[in-house]
Amino acid sequence: MTNVCLGNVFIVAAPSGGGKTSLVKKLIKSLDNIEVSVSHTTRQARPREKHGIDYFFVNDADFLKMVNQNEFVEYAQVFDHYYGTSLFQMNQRLQSGIDVVLDIDWQGAQQIKQIFPHAVSVFIIPPSLKVLKERLFSRGQDDESIIEYRMQRAQEEMGHYDEFDYLIVNDHFDRALSDLRAIVMADRLSIERQSKQVQKTLAVLLAS
Repeated sequence: MTNVCLGNVFIVAAPSGGGKTSLVKKLIKSLDNIEVSVSHTTRQARPREKHGIDYFFVNDADFLKMVNQNEFVEYAQVFDHYYGTSLFQMNQRLQSGIDVVLDIDWQGAQQIKQIFPHAVSVFIIPPSLKVLKERLFSRGQDDESIIEYRMQRAQEEMGHYDEFDYLIVNDHFDRALSDLRAIVMADRLSIERQSKQVQKTLAVLLAS
């Protein structure tokens, strides 16, 4: 499959507590024609999460049925739960000229790149392990043993940073958001995308 759609795919990955979800939400609010892909998951909804907005919450049987029917562009098992991205949902938006942001891990990023080779991938890291641990504790969702496990996983995940196109250090939130916006805008202004968007203007300018 080749990416011939008007929109493009932006992959944003980070270790748990890296701040990618907050950055992606702000990014979506600050730009037009860009939406976050809503993943399917088998985990339970957290407080304030809504079905169809934050995730599509499904049971294991329904998820595996979708896997067998090749409905996911990528899926992975993370912390004993499945997460997957619907191919239909993505293509529908891309063909409408909407950029799609995927909030996924490095494993999912590898799968996405195989199907959408023009996808832009960004990895976000915390400024230090101390800050990362503080962020995990501040959530108030996990006990210390789970947080220690997440810290171990985080270091493993950060070892894959060099598989991405861009690297952002989320030390100051506004600065990290500005960096993320700059990546999206630069891709939108690339020759490949712009030449399709302004065909008529170019035709007039280049007419003899």
